[in-house]
Formats: sequence, structure tokens, C-alpha cells
Amino acid sequence: MLLSPHRLIACLATATLTLMPAPAQAAPQASSYRVGVGIGDMTGEPAEVGMLGYADPAQTTSGLASRQWARAFVVADATDHRVAFVSTEADFVTQAVQVEVLKRLKAKHGTAYTDQNLTLTATHTHSGPGGFDEYTLYNLTTLGFEAPVFEAMVSGIVRAVDAADANLKPGKVKFAEGTLTGANVNRSLAAFTNNPAADRARFPNAVDTRMSVLRFEQNGTPVGMLDFFATHGTSMTPSNHLISADNKGYASHAIESGVHHVTWADRGDFVAAFAQTNAGDMSPNLRDGGAKGPTGNEFENTRIIGQLQAGKAQELFANATEELSGPIDARGRYVDFSNVQVAGAYTPDGQPHRTCPGALGQNFTAGAEDGPGPPIVDEGDLNTNPLLLVAGIVVNPTPAWVRACQAPKDVFLGTGSQNPPWTPQIMPLQILRIGQLALTTAPGEFTIVSGQRVRDAVNAQLNGVATHQILAGYANAYAGYVATPEEYDLQHYEGAATHFGRYTQSAYAQELAKLAAALRDGQPTPSTAQPPALPQNRISVRPGVVLDTPPLGKQFGSVITQPAATYSRGAEVQVDFVTGHPNNNLRNEGTFLEVQRQTGTTWSTVSTDSEWQTIYRWKREYLGVSTAQVTWSIPRTAEPGTYRIIHHGDAKSLTGSITPFTGTSRAFQVTP
Repeated sequence: MLLSPHRLIACLATATLTLMPAPAQAAPQASSYRVGVGIGDMTGEPAEVGMLGYADPAQTTSGLASRQWARAFVVADATDHRVAFVSTEADFVTQAVQVEVLKRLKAKHGTAYTDQNLTLTATHTHSGPGGFDEYTLYNLTTLGFEAPVFEAMVSGIVRAVDAADANLKPGKVKFAEGTLTGANVNRSLAAFTNNPAADRARFPNAVDTRMSVLRFEQNGTPVGMLDFFATHGTSMTPSNHLISADNKGYASHAIESGVHHVTWADRGDFVAAFAQTNAGDMSPNLRDGGAKGPTGNEFENTRIIGQLQAGKAQELFANATEELSGPIDARGRYVDFSNVQVAGAYTPDGQPHRTCPGALGQNFTAGAEDGPGPPIVDEGDLNTNPLLLVAGIVVNPTPAWVRACQAPKDVFLGTGSQNPPWTPQIMPLQILRIGQLALTTAPGEFTIVSGQRVRDAVNAQLNGVATHQILAGYANAYAGYVATPEEYDLQHYEGAATHFGRYTQSAYAQELAKLAAALRDGQPTPSTAQPPALPQNRISVRPGVVLDTPPLGKQFGSVITQPAATYSRGAEVQVDFVTGHPNNNLRNEGTFLEVQRQTGTTWSTVSTDSEWQTIYRWKREYLGVSTAQVTWSIPRTAEPGTYRIIHHGDAKSLTGSITPFTGTSRAFQVTP
């Protein structure tokens, strides 16, 4: 997550105003698996809601470049031990979302899915609506909690898991791994080079090029792909106002639609998810050290980086032959990261240390290369900035002992020292096992060296139980960055945004190693701490939709700008409609638009807003009057013929009733 803190400071000013049972350990052996995949629409409010990632309160939603999806994968063995992995197209998952999803799944499935064996992760797109947390810091840019966004995310995830559960059939999971170059760069080279030479040598060119792919089959037929690769969801820039699943979302589209020809109507027939690993310092912006994308066009950059991931993933998928077999197992535990006593075996100097209550350093205000902050401080500046010191003291006072504990970080915001805390302190950790594969999960943004140290610690304890391991970040909650102690010392953006002090990475390595040992030995992992519920923070000062009115002489659905009579393939069609506020009805599992083709006397839908070839833009003209612009980039493979554009909307009256409407453009021709 990139926080641009001159914007954050403004938000702060505004804020001041207002077990799964453990099977006995056994040697890996052939197991009869059942596998299931599912997908759910979790698109949030597409208009006038603050977006999450770049922390700019002026970056509000105004339409859709793509919908947001939750993609679920369930694997169960012959004794019905199971694990479930969900990838969501969001900036991160919050504890509030995790808790509510588990509550709803328990009501439907009993103890099948728990905080031990269900993992919720995020692709880390920076182009989705925010407001789905109970912690103050992450709701600042939305001016509070957004109940519709929260509900869309939770219900979409639940639908995905429900679908995967209902879809469980005898099958196989196959594993492949390889390398992908040219899809990421290290945006924090100075911090990376402060690591010991042995660490740096493991990452030539300072990048993590590893890609891992899981191939899901049912009775010999491929039904799902789960890919892991480290690159940030920042191909779309802070100037974007359209909901977008960014490069990983495009990669999913390229596989589902481009390779397996899945349409809107039969979505779920094949599910492809592109999940994150240790992407903390990995940027998709290949120029200027992570500052700029491969081209000057953010949509093209999204396509390029997405297609690179999709291409390599498909190659690995097609050649995956190693079948996962053996026990299905899981371990999970909540840990209070504000005070972890870290043994010397996990620290650079071999001495015991501790973590600290969460805090953000002044150099986090500099932002990262993908989304730089104001010229207040520079990354790595260890001199105290008086402006930030005073601002932090006024809105977020931090005890002296916490400041000392966080050294050499110069604390700007003591987020963990507040009551209630502004960021979570009790963090969920998990390890899922599918035969010889271990999926290690944690809620942070690990740099590549930090992530590798955690993998090494886990591997040391697994001791052959698993021969493959993947670290999945952004899992089940969000706890900022995880830099190594050596990276932390330089206090670049990632170090300054490492919440729990210099030994945060050491603590993750230690605590996840404990889980690995419990998994190996078949021991339970009870939690001594539980994350708090903060319903008092579910407040918003945003007024919401008051009234929709059409302009004089028009009605809802009226076409303002008609399409031209003829277009060639590759051209762009734009049609403008009188509309209502899209937040009246998010149309989850539906669409705001349809592109239809005439066949005889009937019209058939060839594209909706779930396709990347369409864009839905919303604009408030004045008062309650608004317009919708539908753009269709005609594929070069489109069939020639007669087409039209349909817009679906909903209007709110003064009494609060909401009425659906439909607008239809005139017909136009598409020629070769």
C-alpha cells in the first residue's frame, strides 16, 4: 500500500474533527483429493468513494475499468480435511472482512472453514474503493467506514467459497515453478543493498523472478489456475479514478477469457487467480527505478505486465506434471505483534530483542517511487522534521518508550499506541499444507529478502514435510510493510512503514517457524490473543446519494451522444446516457452495460462491464443530474455485423425509492 501523506495529513485533520483437527503425522503418500473452484463479484461503490492504496482523498471512484472478483480454491482429502485459498482483487484484506466471512461460512458450512484453514489474500490493486476496515488509519481517505463496499467484498468472497465448495469433485492438484523476468523491478535499491552480500546474491538484479503455479483438475479436465508472483498492483496511477483490478486482474482475464474462452454468462467454468508473494519492494513500473511504467499509458502498462504474468503462468500450467499428494493440513494462530519477544536465533546480532506497538516513521510520508509523497522529507532522511513531529504529536501522540523502541525510526504516527489502536496489532498467521506444498501466509508486504528469511525459517522447521513452499502476503489482515532489520536501518519508505519496529521481520520468521514445527509434529496451535471487534469505528461522514434527477426534456436512459453509423474493428465506440447514481445498485453479479449483436431478429450480449474491452464512466453534471459514458474498444476479432450499446442504471427519488431503468443506443455497423 502506498500512502501519500500530505493527503494523509489532511485526512488526519479531518479525522480530529469529527483448529482444524490435526491428523497424525505420516509420510507423504498418494491421496484422493477433491478440488473445487469458484468466483464471486465483489465490486464496490463505483462513484464518489475514496480509493484505497495511494491515500489521496481526491482520488475517488468514477466508474469501472474492470469489476473486482474473489476467486476461491478448495482442496479436500479422503477424510475431508480441507484447505481453502481465496484471492481477492483488493488492496488488502481487513480483519473485519475476515471475521465476517468466517461468521457467514460457519452458518452455512459448520466447521468446514475456519481461521485455521481458510486464507483470504489480496492482489494489492491500488484502484479499488476503500472504507472496509474498522481501523482508523485505513478509512481516512474514505472519511470513514463504507458499509456497501464492506458488504460487496464480504458477500463476494462468501459466494466464491460457496461455489468452490459446491463444485468439489474428484481431482488433482499439480505444481510447477519457473522464472519470469521483465515484469518487476526493485524500487528500493538502496535499502536492498544494505542487506548482507549472501542475501543479495540470492536475488540477481535485485528482483524476485520466481513464479509458482497450481493446476487444478477435475476428472482430468483443467478447471483452475492459482499463480504466485511478486509485483505491485500499481500499473494504474494515482490519477486514475476507475475501479481496476490492475495487472493481476488483467492476467486473470487473459487466462479465463483469452485462453479458456469463459464468458460473463459461464464465469466459473475456469477460474484463474494471480496472487501475491513478497511484493513489498517489487514494482511493475520498469522505468526510473519503479517510478514509471513501461509506456506512458497506464492502461497499456496494466495490459503489458498482466500479459507477461499470464503468458508465463500458462506455459507453466501447460507443463505442470508434479502431482501434489499426501495429507491436507493447516495451522493458524493470532499473535500480538506489539510485544513479541524475539530469540537471538532470528536476529542479525544473535541477541534477543522485542517488537513494538505499531508506528509509522516520518519517511513513510515520502511515499514510494510508485506513488511519491510531498517534498517534506526524502526517503532515508534520518533528521527529525519539525512539521511532521508536531503534526504527529497533535493528532496521534506516541509515548517516549515507543519512540525509543522503534529507533532508528523517527516516529510520525504511533498508530498502535492509541486506544483503540489506529492499526491492528494482533495479526493472523497460517500455514496450509497440500501434500508436499506448504503455503505460508502473513498479513504484511514483505520485501524480497525479508520474505526469503521467513521462508528459510519455515523450511528449517518443516524438515522435509514439504518440499515446496510459497509465501503469500496480504493475507487475512493488513499490517503494513516487513523490511529486514538492515533495510529498516535506512528508513526508506518500506522501512518507515514497517509497523512493529526493527525486529518485525525477525518476529514473523520466529512465529511462523513455530507454526511449521506444530504442523510437522501434529500439534495444536491455540491462540492466546484474539483481534478486537471495533464496531464503534463503523461510521462515515459521507452523505451518500440524496436524489437523482434527469435534465429538462430528458428521462433516465436517454441517449445524449449516439454512436456513429459505422466502425471498423479496432475502433472505439462511445455512447453517453442520462443516468442515476451507480451507488444506488452496485449490480454485483450483474452489469451496468451490455454490448449486443443482432442475429436475425434477436440481440445477443457479446460484452459486459466485466470485460476489459469496455469502460463505464460516471460523471455528476450538477446537483442530482449525472451521465454515464460507455466505451467499447472493438476487438479486432469481432464479427462484422449490427451492434448496439445498452446501459442499465437505477435512480433514487426524493422519497428514497430506487427504480431501475435501461437505455438503448441506436444500432451501428462493425465492418472488417
